[in-house]
Amino acid sequence: MIPPAFDYVRPDTLEEAVRVLAEAGEEAKVLAGGQSLLPLLRLRLAFPELVVDVGRIPGLRGVREDGDTLVVGALTTHHDVVRDPLVRRYAGLLAQATETVADPAVRHRGTLGGSLAHADPAGDLPAVALALDAELVAVGPGGRRAVPAGEFFADYLQTALAPDELLVEVRVPKREGWGHRYEKFHRVSQSWAMVAVAALVRREDGRIAEARIGLTNMGATPLRAAAAEAALTGAADAGAVARAAASAAEGTRPSRDASASPEYRAHLARVLTRRAVLAAAGMG
Repeated sequence: MIPPAFDYVRPDTLEEAVRVLAEAGEEAKVLAGGQSLLPLLRLRLAFPELVVDVGRIPGLRGVREDGDTLVVGALTTHHDVVRDPLVRRYAGLLAQATETVADPAVRHRGTLGGSLAHADPAGDLPAVALALDAELVAVGPGGRRAVPAGEFFADYLQTALAPDELLVEVRVPKREGWGHRYEKFHRVSQSWAMVAVAALVRREDGRIAEARIGLTNMGATPLRAAAAEAALTGAADAGAVARAAASAAEGTRPSRDASASPEYRAHLARVLTRRAVLAAAGMG
């Protein structure tokens, strides 16, 4: 389909982008890599009066260290996230999950910030941001502010970003020494996840000391499997992991659509959590 008509502007600086967004208000949409927005426009699911292309603003790409934190620019492409040595060392879960996003063409254009700001609960990276305890940094007329991932995703395709704010970076605590695994179930290769599980595990003396589990497509927003995380503390074998994983769907509200029923999605969450935790803990 042909998108509806809109005006287009490409700011050269972050300050200019914020000013344009503040003037346009809710009538504007931000274009980064375009892999989320362009399909919405073509399907006429979005009707912006103005598209603000931030793709060439300097300083919003790349990965750097800031003490115990890894800082990833919002315009860093999925391809660059996957290949970055700092990401692979300190946030291996992010690299592994990003490698499953769509196909190589999309990964070369799509951006980490764009994926998170799109806030599709079936997208791979929002749940990963939750599991990693990431902070998302936005800039608006009032300056910079950091929003914890647990507060960033407000509802289906909605975030805590104000209309005049722009996501500029993602800050991820370094988790060197943690095991990780991203388990994803989809009917067709390169499609959206029917359900996926992002697992981080830290072991001490042969037992799981701490687990962090993010769930993809188990509600209107990405979710943490809090009951399973608590039950995994102290688990030392596959049987204990399986018993803990049985509670992975507690507190979730999976949808019903042509792909799966809520009951089937809950079943997948339990199965994938068991698989992801066993692999992350080195028990599988």
